[in-house]
Amino acid sequence: MQFPFLKESKFFIAVSGGIDSMVLVDLFRKSNYKFSILHCNFQLRGEESEAETQFLRNFCRANQIYYSIRYFETEQYAKEQKLSTQLAARELRYNWFQEKLNQNNFQYLLTAHHADDNLETFLINLSRGTGLEGLTGIPAQNDYIIRPLLSFSRDEILAYAEENELFWKEDSSNASYKYLRNKIRRQIVPILKELHPTFLENFQKTQEFLNESQALIEDEVNLKYNDVVQEDENKKVISIEKLLKLQNWKTYLYHWLKPYKFTAWNDIYDLVNATSGKQIFSEEFILLKDRTSLLLFEKTDNFESYFLNEDENTLKVPLKITKSKVDNISNPSKHVIFVDEDKLSFPLEIRKWNAGDVFYPSGMQGKKKLSKFYKDEKYSLFDKENQWLLCSNNEIVWVIGKRADERFIATETTHNIIKIQLED
Repeated sequence: MQFPFLKESKFFIAVSGGIDSMVLVDLFRKSNYKFSILHCNFQLRGEESEAETQFLRNFCRANQIYYSIRYFETEQYAKEQKLSTQLAARELRYNWFQEKLNQNNFQYLLTAHHADDNLETFLINLSRGTGLEGLTGIPAQNDYIIRPLLSFSRDEILAYAEENELFWKEDSSNASYKYLRNKIRRQIVPILKELHPTFLENFQKTQEFLNESQALIEDEVNLKYNDVVQEDENKKVISIEKLLKLQNWKTYLYHWLKPYKFTAWNDIYDLVNATSGKQIFSEEFILLKDRTSLLLFEKTDNFESYFLNEDENTLKVPLKITKSKVDNISNPSKHVIFVDEDKLSFPLEIRKWNAGDVFYPSGMQGKKKLSKFYKDEKYSLFDKENQWLLCSNNEIVWVIGKRADERFIATETTHNIIKIQLED
């Protein structure tokens, strides 16, 4: 049997009670693997759903298999989340599967997807329009999810079930033409198999070639990534000049940004030639045009604040800052300032900038809007959103690591000098 490492692993099998999952259970049970069963009741088919759940209870009890069953309010969840019933059921079950794996410290979840499922998924993706990834099919293993039956056809699974006199429950919704997958399964696939008796086998060979091509593309994409993209702790910087030198640069950009769940791809491609400051958002990330680069960074909360009390000498989050009393001023820099303690109000606050913030830049006469300072210093949006300020009674003492405020700077006549330093 494939995946021999499962012999020494703890894993669940997702079981609906249908023929595919019951064959999967039978194979692992007869091979003396130790596993547990997870079953979802989505409460969508009334008595039929409950009959499947009871069938599975009886099977597990008779065979002394540990099982866990979860009832879902699927239609209510779909309405609340504005999802189709199918997508809601998928989201509910996989969220629960992950929860059970974590709770029980299990490594893997096995599902009963097979070769015909793979073909149907291919045709669904093809009908909707897709790139190469959408044609490479369902992987035999994807992180913690393993699909041991993926190389077997529906006919082979049925033959095994009948030969071994297995029992299962038929899902009446599989006969409905309400769902696209069922239409493909019942109307299109039979014609394809009739046109060519070995169509499914040929399709599997084609998918092997597609997967090999996909692997080559990924290797090339990763290789060019190192030439075009620079990373630091908080952001990725994509050089537009280097990007545009690549043939088919949009393909590279798509592969680099896809993990961050962007969807407005045409807008992203237009961003390359847009004016500085234009940005595209995903759920958790921002892509910003900044002169000669595209900057990718995570969204942050501008309202978060941290405090340094008078009796504290060190702040570790969000930056490491030390505070100490000293007798004289020596070597002030962007990372070290000396301030007049008598002008400070504690606790000192470390926060991000707000609209309307002003300060008195050291070495200059008068005040300046912080937004104007950022502009003069050629801050990108990313730089603005990630710049921390040290404040006293909501007045800026220090644009940390950049410029101190003239009002608070210690002089030769200052009696109580405090040294504040930004540590590496």
